Amino acid sequence: MGVVEAAVRAKLTAAFAPEHLEVINESSNHCVPKGSETHFKVVVVSHQFAGLPPLERHRQVNAVLADELEGSAGPPVHALSIVAKTPEQWAKSNAVSPSPPCMGRTATVNR
Repeated sequence: MGVVEAAVRAKLTAAFAPEHLEVINESSNHCVPKGSETHFKVVVVSHQFAGLPPLERHRQVNAVLADELEGSAGPPVHALSIVAKTPEQWAKSNAVSPSPPCMGRTATVNR
């Protein structure tokens, strides 16, 4: 686990006390240097999302990760895919769609 991934995990845990949390570094699927931490998918399941529309849930996650997105503490996170559900929603469907393929050059260029 890299520094950025660890920070993302710690901040989301502190902010949302999630029942389920996944922080997936998808950087290797993109045209970035090996070991990069620039593309992430997060799955956050928390009671704190109850009654909130999806857009507000995403805004809250983005606010918690503002430093990482802006690059205040290092290279910025370029892409963040967010799945934010309540525990009830997660119990009904815990399927997470795969991220779309990189639209740039193939990821194997920099591996």
